[in-house]
Amino acid sequence: MPDHHSHPQTPTAAAAPNPAAPNPAAAPAPDAMVAPEQSPRALVVTGHGINAELELLEVLRRAGAEPVAMHINDLVSDPSALGAFRLLALPGGFSFGDHLGSGKVLANLVRRRLGEALAAFTAAGNLTIGICNGFQVLAKAGILPNTTGDAQPEVTLVHNADGRFQDRWVRLVVNLRNPSPWLRGAPGLVEFPIRHGEGRFLPAEPSVLTKLNLANQVAFRYQGRNPNGSADAIAGITDPTGRVLGLMPHPEAFLDRHNHPRWTYQTPTPSSGLWLFENAVAHLRAPSPHPA
Repeated sequence: MPDHHSHPQTPTAAAAPNPAAPNPAAAPAPDAMVAPEQSPRALVVTGHGINAELELLEVLRRAGAEPVAMHINDLVSDPSALGAFRLLALPGGFSFGDHLGSGKVLANLVRRRLGEALAAFTAAGNLTIGICNGFQVLAKAGILPNTTGDAQPEVTLVHNADGRFQDRWVRLVVNLRNPSPWLRGAPGLVEFPIRHGEGRFLPAEPSVLTKLNLANQVAFRYQGRNPNGSADAIAGITDPTGRVLGLMPHPEAFLDRHNHPRWTYQTPTPSSGLWLFENAVAHLRAPSPHPA
């Protein structure tokens, strides 16, 4: 789907391919303090088939962030532009037409051109979220789940087990043992819509699933019907720091109760997906010691 939105220009600079492995030297000292921000700036990536950026911009605005749309070409031309933001959001869509597989082309671009910048961004205490196609990108770039710390791909999202595109609402169990700031104080059960043809979560090997469960990196699981055949009914995961979250369902598509299919006769609890983004903004607003 072509991108028709205008996008701000950022200064360009030559960017050599970089690995996605963390660079400890790029992180501030552990005892540094992260300054509070009333409206933390959030970068929402656009372009090349991404098509859910408007919903994501709106939910971040409602949550209290200062969202800015930036075309992926501008970001990869100058990865240092990421330094002006506290939150990075990769929306849903069909980036690069999902040629070679969902999110695969964009994942390769992110890994080669933004890997080092993203590792430093996370190490500095900032937050990242990838939704649907954005989750596929983070997984295939090795940014999630990153259990070994070397940003090598360990999981993937492939065609749904039934071979059909799924467009429906799903019920999700939140893993309350996951310490991610995205999930702090979260309700135990939520409902979000899904809209994907390649949402089946699979680990590269069984040991990866074991690691995810032992480290409480699973964030969301489907309750009841597993709509895509995901291993262990996994709908979303975090990295070991909890600061990077990826999920297939669309919390940003549940902006208020009127989006819910049963809104005319039932008040859903919670009444929107806004809580997830409010958690992120609250975390970035609070002064705290810089993570080690």
